[in-house]
Amino acid sequence: MPTLPSSSSEADILKKKGKLLFILLFFVVLALLFIASIVHTAIAPRKIPTLVISETNRAIRGGIVSEEGFKLSFSQKLYKAMVNTRNIDPGKKELFVKLFSIYSGIDPKIIERRLEKKGNVVLSYNINANRAKYLKSLARKLRLLDIFIPYKTIDGRIIKYGLSLTESGESRIFAYHDFLTPVLGYMRKREDDGFTRPVGVKGLEKYYEDSLRPIQNGLVKGERDIGNTIILSGDSFVRPAIDGMTLYLNIPVGLQKSLETLLDRTKTELDAKEAIACIMEAETGKVIAMATSNRYDPSHIRRKDYPSLNVAAVEYTYEPGSVMKPIVFSLLLKSHKVNPLEIVRTYNGRFKLGRKVITDEHKQAWMSAENVIVYSSNIGMAQLAQRLDAVDFVEGLKDFGFLGKTGIDLPYEHTGIMPHVTQMESEIYKATVGYGYGIRVTLIQLIRAYNTFNNRGRLVEPKIVHDIIDPTGRHYSVVSNTQPIRVLPPATAMMMKRILEKVVLKGTGTKARTPGIQVGGKTGTAHIASRKARGYAKRYNSSFIGFANDKTHRYTIGVLVREAKKPYAYFAAQSAVPLFKQIVDLMIEQGNLVPDPSLGPKEPLRKEH
Repeated sequence: MPTLPSSSSEADILKKKGKLLFILLFFVVLALLFIASIVHTAIAPRKIPTLVISETNRAIRGGIVSEEGFKLSFSQKLYKAMVNTRNIDPGKKELFVKLFSIYSGIDPKIIERRLEKKGNVVLSYNINANRAKYLKSLARKLRLLDIFIPYKTIDGRIIKYGLSLTESGESRIFAYHDFLTPVLGYMRKREDDGFTRPVGVKGLEKYYEDSLRPIQNGLVKGERDIGNTIILSGDSFVRPAIDGMTLYLNIPVGLQKSLETLLDRTKTELDAKEAIACIMEAETGKVIAMATSNRYDPSHIRRKDYPSLNVAAVEYTYEPGSVMKPIVFSLLLKSHKVNPLEIVRTYNGRFKLGRKVITDEHKQAWMSAENVIVYSSNIGMAQLAQRLDAVDFVEGLKDFGFLGKTGIDLPYEHTGIMPHVTQMESEIYKATVGYGYGIRVTLIQLIRAYNTFNNRGRLVEPKIVHDIIDPTGRHYSVVSNTQPIRVLPPATAMMMKRILEKVVLKGTGTKARTPGIQVGGKTGTAHIASRKARGYAKRYNSSFIGFANDKTHRYTIGVLVREAKKPYAYFAAQSAVPLFKQIVDLMIEQGNLVPDPSLGPKEPLRKEH
């Protein structure tokens, strides 16, 4: 009779089957997870470090250079020095501070204070190019000294950074501080994709902004090595950085600096608000000096400098006084409405025109027409001006460049103010404009107009820059708005030149006489209009505009002394004329003029009037 299995053996069999099924399911699940992992790895985006990287090398602004080649303003890159404080070994922190201070020139206490912050810290935004080179060398040495240690972030990443230096901006350097200001101008900062750039606000920096600004940033693109350095090969892309162009001026440092010193002394001696001077080559219009006593350092502008930020020679308008007389007289000569030798009645220094009383300092009953200029007779000029009709008067002044820009390469040039043609129908208006009131001009307009007498009747544009050169050496000409314009016949210009020489020989400008140099010009002393005084205040502008020539060089020079307070210094003969003479002497000293015995005064000096 067969033996039947016991209930315990059946239970064991079932238990074994369950284990086998569990093991099978376990391996199936593992297999599915493995397959899923493979699929995920195959289709998921992988964070593989890029093999191709790029570096930008930012170009910088072009420079401004004097006539002799001295750099007056230029740019240099600034670098940002960064470090992660968590990467600095606490036991070597003091060593890091000492070394960084030595290489950067920053006080150790400042570095320690900045390192108190945890994480990425900017130690300086203003590291110059030379310091940056040293600090990059230091960064390598710090790694060799094991000053930097790794640290673990919250998300488990291991971070180890060292000292890093990156371009942060561009600094504008004015090498001679207040030299040639405000002509050079000043800057403001502008952010350009995280890079701080200087932009011109005034002066040459503003006018030539398009030429000075960087032309093209450099770019290097290629495969990287394990140290994250670009490997240059045939497949790399390299675009060079092209800096801005360089401006070469007509102005030499020696003459300009000496002129500034002279104007500083004049301002102090005369207790004046400002002393201004400009020297221009007669034939070319090249401005070889433009200076003022009121200057500033473009790198450190203070509140008290604000009134000095404008270029007064081109932006300050004023009633010129008697320096307008030769301009009006030349219009009369040109239209054959005056003979220099004809006799004009001057009423012993007091003349009534309508309700207006006109007076002269030089009191005579009669004088020749040319002596109206030589001795600066308001009465004579008031009468002669009546011979011009309103249209010819206004159009003639416009031909000389008044009420228009001179074309000088400076921004914000003012054009002045002139009476309307209908106003010039009035005898009073003709008279007052004839001797320099009722019209507002700039010093550069007067210099340009007077230059026609010294340039055979031709009007030229004054220019401060003579050449523009890009980094490849290519030259770009300085653009002139107009070609030289014939304003006066050569014979008329020569006649006016002779009359202006007589002003210096025996008239109001005798203090400008210089042996061996052909000198001529005209004085102008003008009251300053004041709203507070409801008319003309007891304040004066004094001018002398003229020329100084030797055998081979011809220069037109203008000086303006504003509001001299020293007793009697407000008269141009006592302020502007001596200043003009000192400028001529300075030009002889600097070699711009060479005296010749055949030039200069031909008659003995007479008593000044």
